[in-house]
Amino acid sequence: MKTIIVVVLIAIGAVGFFVLAMSLTLIFKGHHIDSEISTNKNMQALGIKCAVQETREAIAAENCEDMPDACSGNCAGCDIEHSTQK
Repeated sequence: MKTIIVVVLIAIGAVGFFVLAMSLTLIFKGHHIDSEISTNKNMQALGIKCAVQETREAIAAENCEDMPDACSGNCAGCDIEHSTQK
């Protein structure tokens, strides 16, 4: 019974440590890591685009008049199903 308590305490300690380690950006910088391509200014400055946006730009270059949905929007909240539906 005593080893179970030790294992549970070690597990709780490990989870607590990992939660603290993952939130260091929030604690020290005051904001979450901005991993969304459409809102991250550093990724935009490097010219990084999401795959859906690159596909939309390629389709728009070919036939923007036939598919007006392909010419609008950015990567924020878009997905494959959204971009293929009319």
